[in-house]
Amino acid sequence: MANLDQSNWFTEISERDGSAFSLRINKKLDEKQSPFQKVEMYETTDFGNLMIIDGCTMVSSRENFFYHEMISHPALLAHPNPKNVVIIGGGDCGTLREALKHPDVESVTQIDIDEVVTQMSLKYFPELCEANQDPRATVMFDDGIKYMRELAAESIDVVIVDGTDPVGPGEGLFNHAFYTSCLNALRPGGIMVQQSESPLMHMPLLVEMRDAMTEVGFKDLQTLPFPQPIYPSGLWSVTLARKGEAFAGFREDAAAELAQSTQYYNNGIHHGALATPNFMKRAFEKK
Repeated sequence: MANLDQSNWFTEISERDGSAFSLRINKKLDEKQSPFQKVEMYETTDFGNLMIIDGCTMVSSRENFFYHEMISHPALLAHPNPKNVVIIGGGDCGTLREALKHPDVESVTQIDIDEVVTQMSLKYFPELCEANQDPRATVMFDDGIKYMRELAAESIDVVIVDGTDPVGPGEGLFNHAFYTSCLNALRPGGIMVQQSESPLMHMPLLVEMRDAMTEVGFKDLQTLPFPQPIYPSGLWSVTLARKGEAFAGFREDAAAELAQSTQYYNNGIHHGALATPNFMKRAFEKK
């Protein structure tokens, strides 16, 4: 639920979590109702432009780098040689931009069901879309669940699931059938990474996700927490799942080189995120 009051504060109220988050607004920039969801754009006083989808904060100019860097770089650098990458969702194109910072990646295919999100991003977040014309990039507007189900077996190295919360268009990205499709499409040693909500607010969902990934056959999991100021609690996470073998560190030399073009991610951040906080570790171990 969202509200824009008379003093121009946009507030997202999360009844589920008993919390709310507000940003001060200069003006409303745009609004479009797609076949799937309502997309709104605002100009804030301190966070740049702000995208709202169905009343929920999604992207702001000021802090989106936390999310886009953490959903892409840890997985790509944990893989020894990622060549072919698929992004499911990611319509703002920030994750696509980050994935294409890896020089050895040969192709990145992004499939988002809602073209309106990308249209809005091209207009109001052009910096996130600056890699859309990279010859290695393919941007599609289609059903990502169907795409993964029909993808050839063992044809990709990394799949990045950059979806919304498990409601509406994003609901089908959080279940055994979708995880099985991802597992089948990955080559041996391949990695799936998915945004996995707030470990503080949404631990039951996070545990359910991890259990489902294990049950369909992924060999090893890593859940990495990171700050995300405009999302509930300000603490978010991504979960990596590896096919056929356990995780064995990451390519630190490549990470150090990449850090010249990132705002948050670096070797130390990656190592720190791998140190699972005790409250998360206890939840994952409890059966």
